[in-house]
Amino acid sequence: MDLADDAPVEGWVLPEAAYIHVPFCRHRCGYCNFSVIANRDDLIEKFLKAITQELNALKRPRLKTLFFGGGTPTHLPNPALARLLESLDQQFNLSELTEFSVEANPEDISEAKLELLASKGVNRISLGVQSFQTTKLLSLERGHTRDQAIAAVELASQYIPNVSIDLIFAAPSESLKQWEQDVITAIQLPISHLSTYALTYEKGTQFWNQRLHGDMKELDESVEIDMYNFTRQSCNQHGFRHYEVSNFAKNGSRCLHNMAYWKGEGWYAAGPGAARFVNGVREVNHRSTSTYLKRINEGQSPVAEREAIGVVQYAKERTAFGIRLIDGIDLRALSQHVGFDTYKLLKAPIKFSLDDGLLVQEGDHLRLSDRGILFADTVAQRFLDC
Repeated sequence: MDLADDAPVEGWVLPEAAYIHVPFCRHRCGYCNFSVIANRDDLIEKFLKAITQELNALKRPRLKTLFFGGGTPTHLPNPALARLLESLDQQFNLSELTEFSVEANPEDISEAKLELLASKGVNRISLGVQSFQTTKLLSLERGHTRDQAIAAVELASQYIPNVSIDLIFAAPSESLKQWEQDVITAIQLPISHLSTYALTYEKGTQFWNQRLHGDMKELDESVEIDMYNFTRQSCNQHGFRHYEVSNFAKNGSRCLHNMAYWKGEGWYAAGPGAARFVNGVREVNHRSTSTYLKRINEGQSPVAEREAIGVVQYAKERTAFGIRLIDGIDLRALSQHVGFDTYKLLKAPIKFSLDDGLLVQEGDHLRLSDRGILFADTVAQRFLDC
């Protein structure tokens, strides 16, 4: 291509999404690779001051979606959580806010917590259930029971209109029958959104080390595929549309915040390890909570990594993330955005994936085939590597 890889994307608009990372947890699960700090509630007060200071620099942007993740935002004691939520009107213009999501663990759910969230405008809650099986919950090192998870979902639905839950499949020694029961239990509960993820062994986690030393074994890939296919079939039968590789939603209940990521739109972010994408620049804060707090306290930037994304790299990333959407991507619209013919850039991986039967092309529109959905990561990597 004639186009310089580092040429900037023109015509960026200000983000309408923001992510707030709350790093506190009761404990770190063995599979967790997020920026999390456990048993350090003594840092909560310093965190509240630091994140307020970081957000002040944004100059009150207008938002349509706001997402509190972690960590476990609901691990904060109610007075601390209330202070954080109350500060939002000062940090953001929320007059057009459509979706306000908060992640939570079942063991943190109480009527008082839910009343607080609802009173501050939270209209979507994502519960980290992961399983309804007692033995599996223990193996995943979760802190709740089956009964607690069910009770939390049922109670949350009385206060928050959009309830989502996360489930993990392909845990060590898990059977297809056990996973089927998890899915069946989930879709019979008052939820409108379901996210399902195959257990991954991230480098540096406890599970990674256990697998490395032979103390933990991955499930056979064929069983994992059977589990995923069962999920797709069951969700479809019960009104949950498959709209992204790992996500299913009833009508009107897609996660609008995450859609901004998959569509390559910008977003603000604050907190330890938080990543933002604003005006074509990607920044990532330091993952260490203590280092993040120290930098903010000393008047330094919390940013640990910064990268300006050129127009060619953006086109590759936009395609790699966008192809995860079941509806696929429109190459013509992408070409208009970046200012060049993206088909020429992506011709090789597109042809390769079409020949493999992993992609379907209809004019300028690309989407994963039924088989391609099983190998979405492979297709995405091809776009990134071209």
